[in-house]
Amino acid sequence: MTQQGGQVDGAKAPNTGQIAVWDWPVRLFHWALVALLGGAWASAEAGVEYMQWHMRCGYAVLTLLVFRLLWGLWGSRSARFAGFVRGPRAVLSYVRAWFSRRPQHYLGHNPLGGWMVIILLALVALQAGTGLFANDDIFNEGPLARLVAGDTSGFLTFVHKTNFNLLLLAVGLHVAAVLLYLWRGENLLKAMFTGRKPPGVYEDRPGSMAPLWRAALCLALAAGMIWALLELPG
Repeated sequence: MTQQGGQVDGAKAPNTGQIAVWDWPVRLFHWALVALLGGAWASAEAGVEYMQWHMRCGYAVLTLLVFRLLWGLWGSRSARFAGFVRGPRAVLSYVRAWFSRRPQHYLGHNPLGGWMVIILLALVALQAGTGLFANDDIFNEGPLARLVAGDTSGFLTFVHKTNFNLLLLAVGLHVAAVLLYLWRGENLLKAMFTGRKPPGVYEDRPGSMAPLWRAALCLALAAGMIWALLELPG
């Protein structure tokens, strides 16, 4: 394997000749989050009798978010925030290269995509977090709604409803970007299923995968933290 910006042919996944990029925890997080957000939306649209399922989806989303935060600090190299959150100069350089038809290729998140990940995580966190304090003034309220004043709960309910539109916009941009990359010959979707990318010239280098026991520990910590949070009203 050569240095940054060169031909990358190391860290190949067994029996495939391709480069291992995304670990199992990242991939499971990604698709579980997609499923839970879909479930939260469907249960909210289905009516008040399904609101408990909406809330359960929200609790699971919060658990995933805390897990992703922990995994972004102690997980595999491609999962760590320090590995893909880059400064404005790197983002500008990437955008210029893209429009000049000399795109830079990354094994992990590219500089622009890294910030899209942060924006999506922030919007999902805001959505799930405000839901804890939301209420419909009739049948249902979030588990922490009684810890704040009624006006505060009302405002957070407004944010919860309004932010959903921003989240939909961000998800739409994310999907559009994936399709655009596919049109340009880079199949990001397949990589998020298989965890692998073909050998080629990349700006970053493959890194070692963190052990699964560490992911299990991070998930247990995340679940414990959310459980403790939900027990606050009691």
